[in-house]
Amino acid sequence: MSILWRIRDQMHDLNSRGMIMGVLNVTPDSFSDGGQFIDTGRALEHGLQMIADGADIIDIGGESTRPGASSVSVEEELRRVIPIIQRLRRETSILISVDTMKAEVAQAAIDVGADILNDVNGFRDADLLDVAARSSVGIIAMHMLGTPRTMQINPVYANVIENVRAFFSERLATFERMGIAPDRVVFDPGFGFGKTTEHNLIMLREMGRLRVGNHPLAIGVSRKSMIARLLEDQKLESRFWPTVALTSWIRESGVEIVRVHEVKPNVEAMRMMEAIIQPSR
Repeated sequence: MSILWRIRDQMHDLNSRGMIMGVLNVTPDSFSDGGQFIDTGRALEHGLQMIADGADIIDIGGESTRPGASSVSVEEELRRVIPIIQRLRRETSILISVDTMKAEVAQAAIDVGADILNDVNGFRDADLLDVAARSSVGIIAMHMLGTPRTMQINPVYANVIENVRAFFSERLATFERMGIAPDRVVFDPGFGFGKTTEHNLIMLREMGRLRVGNHPLAIGVSRKSMIARLLEDQKLESRFWPTVALTSWIRESGVEIVRVHEVKPNVEAMRMMEAIIQPSR
């Protein structure tokens, strides 16, 4: 099975080499790095460092999606994300992803050079879906139960794997009706987005069952609170090496794209795992 991802006019072959997405949150309240990169100059410096460390994609978000987070206005989100996208595009050829649920932000980001739309709400907003359909950028559609404000209030599934797969299949049918080429689509099961720790563990154990067709999978578990709960250690810095371990497991399980905060050790973990597993693929 060939795993390809079309982004604008380029086809990316993910069969033997996965991608690391470096997280760049330009927010005051994200769960792990809120406020660190709200200044455009510091955000640019951090983005360039992640590129030097081996990131394939820089994922820029201007609205926190942590549990319980409140939404921000379109104007505020634009003020946060557009300057850093412009600066990165002027200075690099890196793939730039914008993490947004808003059509206006998505369109503005594309207009200044973003290559990927990453929506935690799975493009269920009709206006955002229309922006995606009128563009040629790559899209990442994530599964989330509820909204960031409500998603962790007693999430319940009959079968989390089957529910997530059903959502992916429904989204794929909608994308095709909108004229979005299937090879532009990546799916993200949304670890921690309306899932308990046990739901997350089930998905980690059974990641192969999450794939729909030959669409790439993107996973984000970096610094997630499930690590703290499982290891009974609430310190943020204690989540660093467990994240690296998870990157190795995720790639060994066949996932192509991993979204992380610390780029270099996770790139190294991915490349080492690929060196081990490649002869068998």
